[in-house]
Amino acid sequence: MSERDKSKDKSILIGAAFLMATSAIGPGFLTQTTTFTAQLGPTFGFVVLISVIFSLIAQVNIWRVICISKARGQDIANKVMPGLGYVVAILVAMGGLAFNIGNVGGAGLGLQVLFGLDLNVAIAISGIIGIIIFSVKQVGNAMDKFATFCGALMIVLILYVAISSKPPVGSAIKETFVPSSFPYLQILTLIGGTVGGYISFSGGHRLVDAGIVGEENLDRVNQSAMMGMGVATIVRVLLFLAVLGVVSAGATLDPTNPAASAFQIAAGTLGYKIFGLVMAAAALTSVVGAAFTSVSFLRTLIKPIGDHVNITTIGFIVASTAIQIFVGSPAKVLVIVGSLNGLILPLTLGTMLVASKRKDIVGEYKHAQWLFILGWMVVAVTAVLGLRSLTGIASLWA
Repeated sequence: MSERDKSKDKSILIGAAFLMATSAIGPGFLTQTTTFTAQLGPTFGFVVLISVIFSLIAQVNIWRVICISKARGQDIANKVMPGLGYVVAILVAMGGLAFNIGNVGGAGLGLQVLFGLDLNVAIAISGIIGIIIFSVKQVGNAMDKFATFCGALMIVLILYVAISSKPPVGSAIKETFVPSSFPYLQILTLIGGTVGGYISFSGGHRLVDAGIVGEENLDRVNQSAMMGMGVATIVRVLLFLAVLGVVSAGATLDPTNPAASAFQIAAGTLGYKIFGLVMAAAALTSVVGAAFTSVSFLRTLIKPIGDHVNITTIGFIVASTAIQIFVGSPAKVLVIVGSLNGLILPLTLGTMLVASKRKDIVGEYKHAQWLFILGWMVVAVTAVLGLRSLTGIASLWA
């Protein structure tokens, strides 16, 4: 492989990692982290720790199977059980569309904070930015660079706010490893928001598109998966510390927009503008990730979509934007889909684990037994926690 090809592959691997990470870091990510920190205080550090461990196990298992099989998640699922791929694809695509409505709205809110635009105009601009990315001839390269830039920008900005809020780091460390409670619903929500639904497949499907697959690329794929989780974790921890500093000082967050009020309390008017920039970057990258991955789950199952991937992806963004502008954000649906994201994970991860032992899918590859066992532990725990959360989900319809 030439130095130029190595450099290109490295850029794609980094881009895939940031695509996964920034797909997870959306408006819901910012709101969840802020809200749960305000509720749990330093104990939220334990929630972050457990969710990171579980998410990393899930992520590495899924990416390894995708890499070895050289196939996308829905095609692997169809080989495990005929028709299962269609079920998974429909669940992921429906969740992706629902989330994208919120993502476009979040991006519009961020642009409104930054530039004082009318909200609907800001939402329309957000949709146009997503459309432009998928209109570029080298769409994969554009997506990689956009996700990487926005991810790095968010880390720098949230770090500044975290320093400004002066959080009680010692208390956070203690509660992270010796928690005073076990908030299982928050753990499930964070796992679902980090690797649930379409998120865990976003980077892996990007690598399939780029042809970085096969056992010869396994080590690099592992590194990319861990980098993606690392970026998402850094942002989560910094945001947790930023908000913890605010609430520990006795401040009360605005329940209508807790993340914005936390940034403003921590760093004044500049903090509020930083929130706008972080929200816009987080939401726009999630728009790109959700649209790309949702369509990638349908492209091999529905021929017209496979023949017109970019046009379909643009249509996905247009539909999300139009629904947000003309109908508004369906809050109840978004909350329910967010909870169900954690329920989708046991199905998708379990399918990948079954596939990891099927020679007709992975050939002679031997999946690490320790990773296989840990994977099934994550499936079992998230399934149990998910079932326990069904009562709360059902109550939303009451």
